[in-house]
Amino acid sequence: MRSLLSALILTGCMAICVHAQTWNIDPAHTNAQFSVRHMGISTVRGSFTKVTGSVQYDAADVAKTKVDATIETSSIDTRVEMRDNDLRGPNFFDAGKFPAITFTSKRVATGSAGKLMITGDLTMHGVTKEVVLEADAPGTPVKDPKGNLHIGTSATTKINRHDFGVNGASTMVGDEVTITIDMELVQPAGK
Repeated sequence: MRSLLSALILTGCMAICVHAQTWNIDPAHTNAQFSVRHMGISTVRGSFTKVTGSVQYDAADVAKTKVDATIETSSIDTRVEMRDNDLRGPNFFDAGKFPAITFTSKRVATGSAGKLMITGDLTMHGVTKEVVLEADAPGTPVKDPKGNLHIGTSATTKINRHDFGVNGASTMVGDEVTITIDMELVQPAGK
């Protein structure tokens, strides 16, 4: 009886472990992009090139999914060095004082048409606000030649930069910022 109970517990644990998997954000294949209106006449696009973190993804029960991501503010790139330096400075992100933008999920729900709605705390410029990311549900994992598994997703949200204390050049730069994160997740072989 005892060995049967142990076997049932082990089988249950294995079933849970199969569903809840931890994936690492692959920094080489992940990018956090943003777009904002400039003077109300054009759209400026840029990205943060250094993104790290992890995702616990459960395809069978997305409510168990957890996301933790960190973006280095100094990695901002709009392809214009003078603008990038201004954005890193105290008028905008103040990267010396606030070196990271973080996102920590609080809950995940299924949305429409294969989307996931990821609600969590976005911390930027020392301010934390709840935001909702609309993300593509990751597809079937793909194995690379080394045996590592990979999945990918893309998530989008819109914020008002003033809500986070990013107030510089308010007459030149639009208030609403669209954020898109294209993320590749990797799970090393043997995990």
